[in-house]
Amino acid sequence: MKNSMIFVTGGSGLVGSFLIPALVARGVRVRALYRQQVPEIAGTESVEWVEGDLRDTTLLNTALEGVTHVFHCAGLVSYAPQDEEALLQVNVEGTAAVVDACLRQPGVRLCQVSSVAALGGGATETSVLPGSQPQVLDENTKWDLGAEHGAYATSKYLAELEVWRGVAEGLLAVIVCPSVILGPADWKRSSTRLFRYAWQQHRFYTPGSVNFVDVRDVVASMLYLTLDTQLTAERYVLSAGSLPLQEFLARAAACFGRRPPTVAVPDWAAEGIWRLEHLRSLLTGARPLITKDTARAGRRPLLYRAEKVQRATGLALRPLQETIAWCCAELQTRQQQAREPAAGN
Repeated sequence: MKNSMIFVTGGSGLVGSFLIPALVARGVRVRALYRQQVPEIAGTESVEWVEGDLRDTTLLNTALEGVTHVFHCAGLVSYAPQDEEALLQVNVEGTAAVVDACLRQPGVRLCQVSSVAALGGGATETSVLPGSQPQVLDENTKWDLGAEHGAYATSKYLAELEVWRGVAEGLLAVIVCPSVILGPADWKRSSTRLFRYAWQQHRFYTPGSVNFVDVRDVVASMLYLTLDTQLTAERYVLSAGSLPLQEFLARAAACFGRRPPTVAVPDWAAEGIWRLEHLRSLLTGARPLITKDTARAGRRPLLYRAEKVQRATGLALRPLQETIAWCCAELQTRQQQAREPAAGN
């Protein structure tokens, strides 16, 4: 592995910010793509950063010269109606460009970061009977073409189809499908906003459950599947378990020493709010604070099975309580460091 050259997309995202240091620690050479600003990741001074757009085929072809492995972590996560076209451009067209570039480099191994959303379960529903049994999904779950799916889920499903196209043309590839990834990062972005919500002591929460997984387990699984095995044409669900959103927020608030939310937003209210937000976004062009997908998320209980990846890697996924405590401690440390004046001031 010492002579390997690894190419990473999405280096500034949550997964990329943990993956790149792990690769550097292995002693391999790393080249990573960025768009606007080189990410500040401690201990990664040896990384070769490449500026450009994910859909720039000429740039990708050049960037993959001499590369042995590709970790495709870049992607757009959005449930705003304004972003439907951008989701297709970034998640689908971007993945297609990466796959094509890999096919031009014989022997390259690709690891694509997909999502459990690409499994197609939990299609949007207006109501679910109380006490409904969880829908259990795994790597064999079939995408229901007749069901209503959100734009984000559809984009991740179509992105996977691009990888399978590459596999049919001889590409060596594995796909990982994480649930909601937890890790200490910018808490104005991605799933880390859940911790910010708990920190801010909001009163309201939406009923329902969410599946989570530790970013460290996602990275460890990706490294093992891509660098330490010859597995190909496989996809793996990564999920440590499910928690009611109220319980997650309560645990995070307890770690922060803050007051947890206590008032549940009823389904009828959530239905009215997302419609009002949709109208406001159409009139003003602003992103809606809540969308149909987010308002209905978690209503139908889902459970994602991760036995396949644990059999393949032998890695045990961390319990959610441990992950939540780690994230809260790291986020508090960063908040404290941000408040401290720089030395010499």
